[in-house]
Amino acid sequence: MRGPVAELRAFLDAALVRPAADAAPDPPGTRARRRVVVTLTLVAGAAVLAWALRIQPGDELFYLATLGLAAVWALGALLSGRLRLGLGHTRRGSRTGRPVVQSLALGVLLLTIFLIGALVVARIPTLSEPVVELLDHARIGSLPVVLVITILNGVAEELFFRGALYAALPGHAVAITTVLYTLTTVGTGVPLLVFAAAVLGLVTGLQRRVTGGILGPVITHVTWSAGMLLLLPPVLDLVR
Repeated sequence: MRGPVAELRAFLDAALVRPAADAAPDPPGTRARRRVVVTLTLVAGAAVLAWALRIQPGDELFYLATLGLAAVWALGALLSGRLRLGLGHTRRGSRTGRPVVQSLALGVLLLTIFLIGALVVARIPTLSEPVVELLDHARIGSLPVVLVITILNGVAEELFFRGALYAALPGHAVAITTVLYTLTTVGTGVPLLVFAAAVLGLVTGLQRRVTGGILGPVITHVTWSAGMLLLLPPVLDLVR
């Protein structure tokens, strides 16, 4: 029987390192179309994201802007071509299946690490204050509405970044999608959001490489983002 460290190592190897499925590359014509579509979508999405996060908390325009952002990512992904769900390793590792439980576990692990880090960040005003201002959209506005929008954006972002954009790249797709995903958050002016995007982008990019599809990244992203929205405010309040 393996110990907890060995179990964790085996889990991370199966989830982020050892490919379970290889997606067949797109034909040249399809890849060329993807590249045009993803370029236009990146420009539009980055602009809408920067605008949405600069809207004052409590302004109902924030809901419209973030729904518009989800629509930009999702439409760009769907217009680019076919997207695959992908396959992951089963618990025994002898066969593959849809990476549902594995991706949920990875999302929870990532969420736990970030919440522990938040206990440190909360003691540094220059880092915590921009995060608190960002969370004010949920505190002042409607939390259920913000939660639904957060989930929709998480799904849409993965459809585009780990779906359409990843498939459009000829090589180094994990690195390039991570960098581009991170850059779309720079305009928000929230350093920790940029850092979180880099970490999340890397993890979901590795998942995309392992599973050959978007299902795993979608589940991990939504688990992490919904958990951060619901749990980060009380964690920060514990320290403040």
